[in-house]
Amino acid sequence: MSQQAIATDHPRGAEPGAIAVGNLQSAAGGQTQFVSFAIGDDQYGVDIMAVREIKGWSEITHLPRQPDYVRGVLNLRGVIVPIIDLRCRFDQGFTEATPLHVVIIVQIASRQVGLLADRVLDIVSFEPSQMQPVPKVAQASRSDFLSGLVTIENLMLALIDLPNLLTVWADEETAAVH
Repeated sequence: MSQQAIATDHPRGAEPGAIAVGNLQSAAGGQTQFVSFAIGDDQYGVDIMAVREIKGWSEITHLPRQPDYVRGVLNLRGVIVPIIDLRCRFDQGFTEATPLHVVIIVQIASRQVGLLADRVLDIVSFEPSQMQPVPKVAQASRSDFLSGLVTIENLMLALIDLPNLLTVWADEETAAVH
């Protein structure tokens, strides 16, 4: 990850090893910034303005009767944060989390959610006009959570649609109750 892009001043009460990134502003007018990360060989991105912090994997509390991709919850300075295994959510199997894995804490509306990923790669900037739609051919479970694709330096980055990721989860929770 680019050293100049990482905020090294941790907010009061931040956990050791956590990286606070939610207050970074766009370096150039009109550009969009995303935090890029990897799940296996695939690269994804989330809007930097939704990212609150990035922390190393730590033990979580498992909850019964949750979808497989909800690994459990983490108590993050008094806030209970559900942890979503994106590999499992995208039907690529279950992540065998190790201390080398990361949790990207994102804010979606009024809710904080942790996204389990293999590793954080960088902070990328691009013009919104560079974003391409997800091809109709790829309309499968993984693409339901994508807002678009962008190519940066010959690498394809799939951009995650965070509100849709939670909306689908909330719909499943509601259906399970009824």
